[in-house]
Amino acid sequence: MRPVLRFLSDELIEKIVGEAREILCKLGVEIHNKDILFMLGEHGAKVEMDRYHVFLTDEIIESALKAVPKSFKLYDVLGNETHHFSDYNVYFTPGSAALNILDYETNEIRKPKTTDYVRYVKVVSQLDNIASQSTAFIPADVCEKISDSYRLYLSFLYCEKPVVTGTFTMEAFNIMKEFQVIIRGSKEELKSKPLTIFSCCPTSPIKWSNVTSQNVVDCANFSIPVEFVSMPLSGFMAPVTLVGTLIQHTAETLSGVVISQFTNPGTPILYGGSPAIFDVRYETTPMGAVETMMIDCAYNEIGKYLGMPTQGYISLSDSKQLDAQAGLESGVGATLAALCGINNISGPGMLDFESCQSLEKLVLDNEICGMTIHLLKGIEPKEDFPSLPRFQELLKEQHLLISEHTRRYLNEEFYFPGVVIDRASRTRWQEEGSITLLERAHGEVERIIKNYVSSRLQDDTKKELTKLMTEEAHLYGMRNLPEHE
Repeated sequence: MRPVLRFLSDELIEKIVGEAREILCKLGVEIHNKDILFMLGEHGAKVEMDRYHVFLTDEIIESALKAVPKSFKLYDVLGNETHHFSDYNVYFTPGSAALNILDYETNEIRKPKTTDYVRYVKVVSQLDNIASQSTAFIPADVCEKISDSYRLYLSFLYCEKPVVTGTFTMEAFNIMKEFQVIIRGSKEELKSKPLTIFSCCPTSPIKWSNVTSQNVVDCANFSIPVEFVSMPLSGFMAPVTLVGTLIQHTAETLSGVVISQFTNPGTPILYGGSPAIFDVRYETTPMGAVETMMIDCAYNEIGKYLGMPTQGYISLSDSKQLDAQAGLESGVGATLAALCGINNISGPGMLDFESCQSLEKLVLDNEICGMTIHLLKGIEPKEDFPSLPRFQELLKEQHLLISEHTRRYLNEEFYFPGVVIDRASRTRWQEEGSITLLERAHGEVERIIKNYVSSRLQDDTKKELTKLMTEEAHLYGMRNLPEHE
């Protein structure tokens, strides 16, 4: 039996959704995109164009909810299915768009470069419990105008896994879409076998900028899946109560659903977010706070209630180092998220309030994810009834180490983590050098990179991606792309 955790009753969910719908109809939503406002006005919404404001109707919201797919699949660059976002299926992906990286050699947080990004992609390509990659951090050695497309380019070049990505500009979308069309061969094949998810973020309270709302439209026009990442801050840019924050999150996310589905009914969606409480003592937004995790798990229940697969920024830490706090917050988050059935769990590798990635933390988090995935299998009997023969054997042999039953089910019943997790006796640990967690994690990073095998994406396709990326760089004054081999 798969264990499941819930925070909300159906009755409470209905009240939250009802309040959110009323807000969208009576207070409206601010959308700084006149084309979208015009589209919604044509469908019966009241639009105040000078204020960039629209008042939705229950009919519009209901129509959008009916159009949303209840599930969808994701595929790698070779066209193999990797994800089925449905029911309580759970997948992990690294956190996205960090500005910094934690440097192992100096133990300092710094701006990343292309070489850091390539190392990251090579690592994530070999982590068994991380199902997709993300455009995890922003290399500082390229023009800001191409930073979004450049990250996606490197991800496609070095790793076969699908990518969770996004863009901070409207201009970057076209080349990022073209990368995908090149890999798939046609727009039709891209629609049939999507290989990215774009994060689209409303602004709290209840607002869409021109860029982010246009991202939603652009993705919908090409049936590229999106995850809505609403970010209300409890006690600052949202009500201090968790229920009040959930009402605001629901309103902001539903407004995105409406934009997407009225642009192109049936566009795949993840009902996601990255909310947090606001810690007034430090003026920070702790992603590792238990209340933040509770909000994540609860809005996941709302998304499922509305019939959509879900996403959450959880299983990450606010610590600045790979320390006990990092393990505590990431482990608790991963466990809660998996038990609640968040379909796409974004966060592994991330530190410092979503601003920093660590390769050493990423390989540790891979083990946390593996343990969590194993937890979801629950407890089931495996030739345990009748139990008498097993105990007769135990009493006779005084152990069951080489029992046929043990050998048959050992690897199925137990999850054996890799070398990052220390399970040796103290004596053996000392004999092997008393290696710390950080040292073990770094050793694993180096081993993975040394053993990296190139992506099986065809060389002609890689050359075409490089040609397109180089042309884009030239448009913004870059003579050459940074070396990344």
